[in-house]
Amino acid sequence: MVTPEREQLLSLLQEQPRGRAQRHDHIVRQAFAALEASRPADLGMDGAPELLEGVWELRWSSSRQPYLQAAPWLENLQVLAPSQGRAMNLLRVAGPLGPLVGIALEAEIRITTAQRVEVRFQRGGWLGPRLAGGRLQLLRRVTPSFPAWLDITVLDRELRLCRGNAGTLFALLRRDDLQLADLLPPLPA
Repeated sequence: MVTPEREQLLSLLQEQPRGRAQRHDHIVRQAFAALEASRPADLGMDGAPELLEGVWELRWSSSRQPYLQAAPWLENLQVLAPSQGRAMNLLRVAGPLGPLVGIALEAEIRITTAQRVEVRFQRGGWLGPRLAGGRLQLLRRVTPSFPAWLDITVLDRELRLCRGNAGTLFALLRRDDLQLADLLPPLPA
């Protein structure tokens, strides 16, 4: 369903360079609330987990943490594969050097309610370039001290709005130019 709020939010999030939506924080928050009220996500509906699957780019966040914000020089990606029970947050430099190196945080995920995705972080560290059919990586096991979850409050083919366990709001756009298989490292043997 196309609404003026959705179209306005999409327009702000699609602006280049990344992070420009931060300047329109009040407008983004209003559209966020309107969309949550008018078209809440339901991950229990047929096709919703498949719709969630893919590569998403953070385009706006209510957080003040630099690694949870959109910036012109940074691709802040979230790779979601609920069909495999896996996910990854990936920070990498925007542009042609981006695929060469990034900081990754891998997680096990599970849809637990109509909107909630439980997140259990597993490994984090450096993710390097692909060489000779493999990928250079230095990932170490992480043991988070708190449970994590993400409420998917709005979900469609292009747009995903979420609320994190710390109360942070996130607006992400689907990146059809990036593939799960290219970004999500194989599981350790």
